[in-house]
Amino acid sequence: MQLRTLDKTGAVLAVAALAALPLIFDSRYLIGVLTVAAIYGIWSVSWDFMSGLTGRENFGHSLFIGVGAYAAGFLNTVWGANAWWSLPAGMAAAVLFAVIMGFPTLRLKGPYFALAMLSGAVIMQRLMLIFWEQTGGEEGINGITPLLKSPLHFYWLVLGILVATTALLGWMARSHWGLILKAIRGDEATCQAAGLNITYYKMASLIISAAFAGMGGALYAHYQLQVSPQLFAVATSITIITMVYVGGMSSIYGPIGGALLLTLMTELLRNFGEWRLMVYSVALILILFFLPQGLVAPTWQKIRRRLAGPGAR
Repeated sequence: MQLRTLDKTGAVLAVAALAALPLIFDSRYLIGVLTVAAIYGIWSVSWDFMSGLTGRENFGHSLFIGVGAYAAGFLNTVWGANAWWSLPAGMAAAVLFAVIMGFPTLRLKGPYFALAMLSGAVIMQRLMLIFWEQTGGEEGINGITPLLKSPLHFYWLVLGILVATTALLGWMARSHWGLILKAIRGDEATCQAAGLNITYYKMASLIISAAFAGMGGALYAHYQLQVSPQLFAVATSITIITMVYVGGMSSIYGPIGGALLLTLMTELLRNFGEWRLMVYSVALILILFFLPQGLVAPTWQKIRRRLAGPGAR
């Protein structure tokens, strides 16, 4: 059996299982956990597309998430627009901030790009608090209209968007475009010497990454029915990066497994009480130490090779 056929079969089975879980267990709590995991999956996949492929780690991904969420909140509560306009509005707002932040920062070398993006997220969080009369301050924006009344239907919507996002970004990662991004990660100087406009490719990948992060932020706003400055927090970006590393960096599909695994782990460890954070941290350290390439994507690679047999392509 060809490896690509196995990949498609595995993807279909995984999506079918995720879609059927709420029907099997009939739990509103499980639907909520899976919805949050799927939204984190969108954020993780979007981060991996830019940072995983180019090697330019973005420590301020929460900037695009928060901007998308606030755009949805303002559009729906202040201007009274239909809730469904929040998705394109969140993407557009995130793209705008990606352009503003990307042009001056993507030329920076070493860790300075990551630190610059981190600073952007921190500044936006402070601005949301300073202009509290317009933004609601720490309480944020409340009273956002839900996209769908049924939690199950909303989960299926988020899952469908996650699948579409992963399929699109995965296709781009395998295309000529993706090969150039990986080449930039391997040796940026050589790519530049070969005549490639690496700033253009990095800028375009940041815009695409930001667009899907902003859409995920809008979905999160309509799930929580409110937004707060906490979305811009450094912890949000660190959580997403951790999910990507656990799932398998630069694989596109791996971060979905990382998001699902860590979200479920967080919920399962609630029974440990005050020991929850310690157990969670130790588990993460063990995974990252013994599996530096990640857990989900490398595991699937091994399974598919065994199923395909020797000589499969």
